[in-house]
Amino acid sequence: MAALPVIRAPMRARTLDTPPGAGADHAVSRGLVGTGDPLDLTPATLDEAVAAAADRHGEKAGRMLRRFAGLPTGAFVWTRISDTALRLGRITGPWRYDDADEARAVGIVHVRDAVWLPRPLEDDEAPPAVPATFGRGGRNLQRIHDAEAERGTAALWAAHGG
Repeated sequence: MAALPVIRAPMRARTLDTPPGAGADHAVSRGLVGTGDPLDLTPATLDEAVAAAADRHGEKAGRMLRRFAGLPTGAFVWTRISDTALRLGRITGPWRYDDADEARAVGIVHVRDAVWLPRPLEDDEAPPAVPATFGRGGRNLQRIHDAEAERGTAALWAAHGG
């Protein structure tokens, strides 16, 4: 059986200047993982959202949204919250558009349900590739291509009651 992907999700809006961790704090507290690129109208389907994102924010935004929505249920997700601690979660639901004022304020409007470990983790508790990937910066969702990160993430999830 292939390992589930391990994803770095900064949950920091690419189109808004929000404080680091604000999007992650919002999403984790609501049991979500998400990305940005707010749309003018609430889309009824993923295809509508991808087309609208590409039209408003560029083709890359449309491709990134499709990739986010296509991540398998159960994929592991790492994010960094406002106090700089890491949070580890797993995707549990399909894509949807969150048009709530709170979601728009932090720019995290394309969301999927997620479960998060009950406590934050420090960098030295995570597989080394995880904090290294965050250390490179950026606001985009990306897969962490590292076999040890996959094994270590799954082990952390099991050890901490996930």
